[in-house]
Amino acid sequence: MCTICGCESAQHHAPHPGEGHDSMHDHIHGHSHAPGPAAMHTRVLQLEQDILAGNNHVADHIREHLASHHTLALNLVSSPGSGKTTLLVETVSRLKDKRPVAVIEGDQQTSFDAERIRATGVQAVQINTGKGCHLDARMVHDALHALPPLDHGVLMIENVGNLVCPAAFDLGEKAKVLVFSVTEGEDKPLKYPDMFQAAGLILLNKCDLLPHLRFDMDKALGFIRQVNPGAAVIQLSATTGQGFDDWMGWLEQQCTAA
Repeated sequence: MCTICGCESAQHHAPHPGEGHDSMHDHIHGHSHAPGPAAMHTRVLQLEQDILAGNNHVADHIREHLASHHTLALNLVSSPGSGKTTLLVETVSRLKDKRPVAVIEGDQQTSFDAERIRATGVQAVQINTGKGCHLDARMVHDALHALPPLDHGVLMIENVGNLVCPAAFDLGEKAKVLVFSVTEGEDKPLKYPDMFQAAGLILLNKCDLLPHLRFDMDKALGFIRQVNPGAAVIQLSATTGQGFDDWMGWLEQQCTAA
């Protein structure tokens, strides 16, 4: 269950706090004096709107703060196992001698990924969300207090591995960068359209493994265009470095604009 956005409780229509045994019994057995589906749906929508409005207010504050320092912030999103951390380690290793760079790491548990970033000499702040399935703006706001200003630099935010909830939460970033691995199958854009629609850039990772997979590149690119016609796509491999010049060039363009 996500303790931040309440996605599971919304899905299962759990009784709200303060409702006693009789009310819970009514929810289960559907007595006429219990809230109907329309009322429950309205209540859930209002809760979602309130949560997102509060999150967006903090995200706007973060964006203003970063803009005052000309800092480019990117929100890296993906499913688990996409190679996002390996890609991030290689990216900050190439960036650190050119621009100030820091990382905010999001995971449900452990600090393994933050330790991998720190081993490159780049500062990283670990956020453990527990049962939460994504980062939110308040978490990023608090983590920024542990980092120095990144004047004309780059802040990389590695979100929790999840292709659902992170799509809805603005973290004050300039863009969401979706890491999509060829090992996941070409149908992911159609299965998780909200995430692919939210992405400003899609990094098609692990392309070095294509000779060993039944992955239809043309079909995958077609599905991406179907969901998000304007998204830039870069094919690369964090292991071999294939496509990294294009990725670093895109980053430099974004930094210049920031």
